[in-house]
Amino acid sequence: MNAIEVKNLTKTYGSSRGISNVSFTVKQGEIFGFIGPNGAGKSTTIRTLLSLIYPTSGSATIFGKDCIKFAPEIKKEIGYLPSEVFYYDNMKVIDLLKYSASFYKKDCSNRIKELAEIMNLDLNKKIDDLSLGNKKKVGIVQGLLHEPKLIILDEPTSGLDPLMQQKFFDLLKEENRKGATILFSSHILSEVQRLCDRVAIIKEGEIVTLEKISTLKENNYKKFKVETVSEMDKNHFNINGVNDLEQKGHTISFLFKGNVNSVMSKIADIEITNIWVEEPDLEEIFMHYYEKED
Repeated sequence: MNAIEVKNLTKTYGSSRGISNVSFTVKQGEIFGFIGPNGAGKSTTIRTLLSLIYPTSGSATIFGKDCIKFAPEIKKEIGYLPSEVFYYDNMKVIDLLKYSASFYKKDCSNRIKELAEIMNLDLNKKIDDLSLGNKKKVGIVQGLLHEPKLIILDEPTSGLDPLMQQKFFDLLKEENRKGATILFSSHILSEVQRLCDRVAIIKEGEIVTLEKISTLKENNYKKFKVETVSEMDKNHFNINGVNDLEQKGHTISFLFKGNVNSVMSKIADIEITNIWVEEPDLEEIFMHYYEKED
């Protein structure tokens, strides 16, 4: 059974765009990335999944149960971190977390302490006195305190410093190792690259592609940088599959997709002093998914 199944999910807001025919599945035990720029429809999809808003058409299930029909039941199994967290300012962190825990009808006090320690969060401070980053930590602890089977994260690292981000990622990997399924929504591709097994790319409310991270990187582009003995005509590499060609003095760099032998034969025709071939990062690949659709 899949943890999440989304079928032709559509949400329209009058004349403004929501999401259109979004379909994907997340396997149990998977860390699934959901990426796209701000405004692409990531939060709308997540809010629909959580039945915080209702779809115009289409359906979604979590652990085989319809998201709307079984919403109260399903929510006990979900940990959710929204992109922006808002709280009662006057409450102490510990009181807020105990209040949250009370909905799950189980003792979460040890778990709260353990998570607060990992995230370096002072439980005795008032919410009002917390920085944006510390409010985000409260959201993380709140989302994980009941040891949910499914963790849904919407832009979870905004406000966290790099050290805390790393701790948070380690924490998520540990939850995943213990069996939790994770849906990780972000516009920061390096995060998704570090964490996820598969990824759905959403653009303007529609899924553009759904790939394994490894496939996305391997089957797409190679990044070439060639240093030549003398300055050369950049049209030498004017062949199918070459993109983003740049020339600086004796160095030519470009992205390439296709049969690598065609590039190698072009390189063999010239005198070179050095060559680099790398996997591009998802950022570069991602831009091509957007450009080719425009």
